Amino acid sequence: MRRGISRTLLASAAIAAAIALAGCNPGDMSPSGRSQAPLSEKTLAEIASKNMDKDSPILARIFKEEAELEIWKKDRNGEYALLKTYPICRWSGDLGPKKKEGDRQAPEGFYTITPGQMNPASNYYLAFNTGFPNAYDRAWGYTGSELMVHGDCSSRGCYAMTDQQIQEIYALARESFYGGQKAFQLEAFPFRMTALNMARHRNNPNFAFWKMLKEGYDNFEATHQEPKVAVCEKRYVFDAAPPDNASRPLSFNARGKCPVYQLDKTIADVVLDRRHKEQVQLAQYIAEGVATVPSRKGIDGGMNPAFAEKITVQQGYDAKGHAIQVATAPGALPRNDDTPAPVTMVSVPQDPAQAANAPVEMAHVPMPEPAPEPKIGQAPPQPKPTSIAGLIGNIFAAAPTPAEAAEPTAIAEPPAHQQTANGHPVKLHAGHGKTELAAKAKHPANNRVAHNTAKPTAKPETTSQAAAQASDEGSTASGPQLRTAYSAPAPSNRDNTLRGAQPVVPVGSFDSRWTGLR
Repeated sequence: MRRGISRTLLASAAIAAAIALAGCNPGDMSPSGRSQAPLSEKTLAEIASKNMDKDSPILARIFKEEAELEIWKKDRNGEYALLKTYPICRWSGDLGPKKKEGDRQAPEGFYTITPGQMNPASNYYLAFNTGFPNAYDRAWGYTGSELMVHGDCSSRGCYAMTDQQIQEIYALARESFYGGQKAFQLEAFPFRMTALNMARHRNNPNFAFWKMLKEGYDNFEATHQEPKVAVCEKRYVFDAAPPDNASRPLSFNARGKCPVYQLDKTIADVVLDRRHKEQVQLAQYIAEGVATVPSRKGIDGGMNPAFAEKITVQQGYDAKGHAIQVATAPGALPRNDDTPAPVTMVSVPQDPAQAANAPVEMAHVPMPEPAPEPKIGQAPPQPKPTSIAGLIGNIFAAAPTPAEAAEPTAIAEPPAHQQTANGHPVKLHAGHGKTELAAKAKHPANNRVAHNTAKPTAKPETTSQAAAQASDEGSTASGPQLRTAYSAPAPSNRDNTLRGAQPVVPVGSFDSRWTGLR
């Protein structure tokens, strides 16, 4: 009876703190809300199989490069053991710490999550605040706020999971608070901090910062106990203990001088042994010349391959002409079985290495041939005199009407010896200041002759009809379109969206949200 009452009081306290944090939409706070969803039978069975209790303490670790979030749970032997690894749906920015508001960086470091940081009323299904900036971040003057681990698969400085994942992670945290854990530790790393990965990233400007984080990483790997974290002299200190002759407890000031301390003797042997082995291994990898990772410049964040494999990519360009990859999202991970999965278009920055190696196609326009030489004894042809009326008539005949000016006047493709999709040869030639395409087709209905001043014998197709037919026949698949200073804008694509434009996508889905901005 007392246990039930205490759980109710703890739940009420957590909910009240979350309302203060969320500041809106308390309607989902009821026991039937998503924040009170129970753990699945499968997860409960997994907890029991690993000698853990449902409400035992947890610890979370995040790895950016691998795009994974781990939940560790204390077993009945008093050590933390890995319960589950979740693929991260989306994280933004680059490897390295967050330093200022708006830099799109997801934080790295050691953070403390209390019940007051849990947000059951999040606009991103469920969430908890990472606690950025912590004492270390504030010591360096880093700025930023509301950096979360949340659902909805959309990130701007956050770690985004799917709704199903965050619901289970939220429930695991909730149960640990019910069990008496006052706060759980969140450790955010750029990658799994092995000696090999450190060697691969040794040229990164953040290497010194990462060496400091690795001390805490190694402490946990060696002991499977939550490292005690302090900050002094603007750096992290792990598992510090007072010296043997100390008369007072340690006191740390994030910007002040570090007090005299020593590594906790209860773990010193195993921790120092691991650190030594890792340092020797790192030096060995560097001496062997392990290749460093290429620059990530121009790449925003990452996604676990479990999600990336569901996205098909094709070449495209954004509104400024920069090469991008246009990804067709396969649809949402539905929040219930009745929700349809929409198909949307999202833009993905192209890997600069791939863009640099992409072949460059050169368009070729043949120069006009010189006029034939007159035969011997034959006078050269004389131009016919043009009357003033005839000259005015030619000027008005050459000028396009407003309706004609609004339509593209030519559909051109390089090179001159290519064929159209229906297999007929095409020829590029210059005339009247425009690049024109003449397609010789067997059937008059397939002919496309672009010439402003010519008078066709049959009514020509409108440009929109020709573009639609060219798209149906796959004529745009042969290569990029040739554009000149006089060419009209290229016709729009099949779904009537401008090429390179950011589409309007629905809120609350998985794949349609993964590159969205919060």
